[in-house]
Amino acid sequence: MSARILVTEDEGIVAADIEDRLISLGYTVTAVCSNGEDAIAKVDETEPDLIMMDIMIKGDMDGVETASMIKAKHDIPIIFLTAYSDDSTFNRAKITEPFGYILKPFEERELRTNIEMALYKHRMEKEREKLMTELKEALATVKVLKGLLPICAECKQIRDDGSGEWNKFEDFIRENSEAEFTHGVCPSCKERTLQEYMKDRGKGN
Repeated sequence: MSARILVTEDEGIVAADIEDRLISLGYTVTAVCSNGEDAIAKVDETEPDLIMMDIMIKGDMDGVETASMIKAKHDIPIIFLTAYSDDSTFNRAKITEPFGYILKPFEERELRTNIEMALYKHRMEKEREKLMTELKEALATVKVLKGLLPICAECKQIRDDGSGEWNKFEDFIRENSEAEFTHGVCPSCKERTLQEYMKDRGKGN
């Protein structure tokens, strides 16, 4: 599916040009806004995948302020469009952690590259956040045994320091961790058991 993009640009001719370019590149334009208030409302209404934000827009808020307000409520990547390349403008925009910064006038190829990189970076960040959440949930379910375990040298039972009782090794581990046991016979024990069996059988004859 094509990415859904909201455009905020207060110059009508420029806004129409951006919209036409985005559509020709295969994107869907959810709305074209001329001020910050309208942009915030349209974000809530249309839920775009990405926002292209002109920094110098009409109204009480400029593009940087509008981006900050949108970011506080929504996890949507924002690419700034601007004709200003001065350090002051760039440093203000940088605080909002945009996913791109395009200087006007721009080429269609530059537009597409910035959009695709922004969408990819945002998708990777979401997947990383999901992975970290799953990892934290997994670690929360793991019980870790620490310290010295009093174990009988003969029967291999373990003493519970809390109750003082001696428990089977597998019972103790099962109660104090997330491990489960399945039983089998290792090759060494299998060989030893077979030899003892044959020896006892020989004595019986």
